[in-house]
Amino acid sequence: MGERPLGGREGGGGLKAAAARRRSLAVARSRCPAAMTTVKVEDEITLVEREMKEFWAELKGVYGTEQLQQTLALRDSCKESLKVLSEKWAKKLKEGDLMIDKIQEYRNEILQQNKHISENQERLTEIKSNLNHEEEQKKELTDNIQELKEELMKKKEVVSSKNKAAKERVERLCKSKELFEERLGLEIRRIHDEQLQFIFRHIDHKDPDKPYVFTLSINDQGDYEVTSCTPPLDCIAEFQQKVRETNNFSAFVANIRKAFTALSYKQSA
Repeated sequence: MGERPLGGREGGGGLKAAAARRRSLAVARSRCPAAMTTVKVEDEITLVEREMKEFWAELKGVYGTEQLQQTLALRDSCKESLKVLSEKWAKKLKEGDLMIDKIQEYRNEILQQNKHISENQERLTEIKSNLNHEEEQKKELTDNIQELKEELMKKKEVVSSKNKAAKERVERLCKSKELFEERLGLEIRRIHDEQLQFIFRHIDHKDPDKPYVFTLSINDQGDYEVTSCTPPLDCIAEFQQKVRETNNFSAFVANIRKAFTALSYKQSA
């Protein structure tokens, strides 16, 4: 079937008539505005539908059935292509939404990991600070221990030196024992705690065997110290101080014997 122009005799009549009707309606509206308000919307819709039907009928007549089918097939193809394209883009959009959700999930995980890392860093900093503090305390304690060790060694050396000096004095006293016993009637005994007990006899002429006793030790300062005296002597402290100053032990013992003798004469008088 040959093509016929839309504006030809056969196809153009209906379109021209429709246009004429629209112009008549427009003129009527312009001439009578009041009448326009009386026209119902349903009439306008009916008029448009009728014009569309007439246009469609004229279009069929102009293009023919074959061309119309081709047009419809092309339209259907376009619709199908649009449908496929729409589905494809809908799938892409869905995948994009899933990707966005996944990215947001990863972002939340990263934020959570960063939070854990920050907390661990704070804990690590605190642990390092505690370790440094403990190291300082350990160093301070080590220094104190070392100082105590050195002080203890010094004290041991001092004690050892004093003990050595005390032993030497005791040994000297023991060596003088026979001399004292022979000349002064003195007996020297070593008793507990490294003390020496001096026992004088032949002082009281009424009772020659009566003992006059004093006990001597070496104190922590390395000095002579009288720990007991029987009978007691008022001058014992003076003798003790003098022997500490002069270190003349023989004179110290002799002075005590003289004091015991004077006391014996005083008691016998």
